[in-house]
Amino acid sequence: MRLILIWIALTVALVVPASAHPNIGSAISLAAGVEHPFSGLDHITAMVVVGLWAAAKGNRALWIWPLTFVAIMLIGGGLGLAHIAVPFVAPGILASVVVFGLMVAFAIEPPTWVGAAIIGVFALLHGHAHGAEMPDAVNRLEYLAGFAVATAILHAIGIGLALALQRAAPDPVDRLAGVICVSIGVGLCAGVF
Repeated sequence: MRLILIWIALTVALVVPASAHPNIGSAISLAAGVEHPFSGLDHITAMVVVGLWAAAKGNRALWIWPLTFVAIMLIGGGLGLAHIAVPFVAPGILASVVVFGLMVAFAIEPPTWVGAAIIGVFALLHGHAHGAEMPDAVNRLEYLAGFAVATAILHAIGIGLALALQRAAPDPVDRLAGVICVSIGVGLCAGVF
């Protein structure tokens, strides 16, 4: 838990100074990239719940699943930037919130590689949306780096939350967090949020 908190603090320390001078183009690019994942409840929930699921699984999934999400998301971001069509991006993003929430709610713990494959499919869709929605006036690499950092921060928040919940009241509270994520996903699908 300490390592996760140190990692979050270092990441924020590196990102905040970059956005302190809004007249510098690269700072705007990085800040826009960091801001984008925080701009939608679908992205926030999906990325936090990946951290929850990784922590619930534990062992190698704790780092492989978030790393898989970030890596494949960057590939999807490149596809979005290149205007390469990927089917079902919007519905897939909404489905990811529900699917990841169900994995946590029902304590589904597939083999690490299966979880990574599931995460990778949805990460590609999230990344495509990030890349396709990139503002024209930003540096692409810095924007990609920004949303990768923000995604990693959201995963770390999910991991930290899961570890805190496991200490407070194991299993039922973890599952409740999954149910909350499923509810958010269903609400997003229904247009409630």
